[in-house]
Amino acid sequence: MENKSILGAGKLVAFAAVTDFAKARAFYEGVLGLRLVEEELPFALVFDANGTMLRVTKVPEHKPAPFTVLGWDVASIDETVAQLTAAGVEFLRFPGLNDKDPHGIWTAPGGARIAWFHDPDGNVLSVTQFPLAG
Repeated sequence: MENKSILGAGKLVAFAAVTDFAKARAFYEGVLGLRLVEEELPFALVFDANGTMLRVTKVPEHKPAPFTVLGWDVASIDETVAQLTAAGVEFLRFPGLNDKDPHGIWTAPGGARIAWFHDPDGNVLSVTQFPLAG
C-alpha cells in the first residue's frame, strides 16, 4: 500500500477552550507573550505561537482535560520556569513525579525536562526542554 501524506504538508492549527476572553487574552498575550493576530469575536482569539496558529475558542462551559493540551519546546526550561514564575504562573506538582524538585520540573527517562501549569480555565499547559541530539 502506498504511503500518501494527506495532512503532512498542512500547517497545524491548535485550539484551547476558554470561558472568559478577557482572562484568556491577559494570560496568553500578557503572560505567555503570544502575539494576538485577530479577535474573531464572539468565537475566538487568534494567536501566533511561533508560526502555529492558536485559536483560543470561547465555550459556554468548560471541563478541562486532566492532561496536557498545549506544550512548548523551550531552549532553557530553568529560564522559562523562572520567567513564568516571576509573571505569576504557579507550576503543578505531581506526587512521585516532580514534587521533590524546587521548581516543579520533572526529568523524563529519556532526558526531557518538563514542567506543567494551568491557564485561567484550568487547561494543562507545559514547557519542555528536550535533550540535545547526540
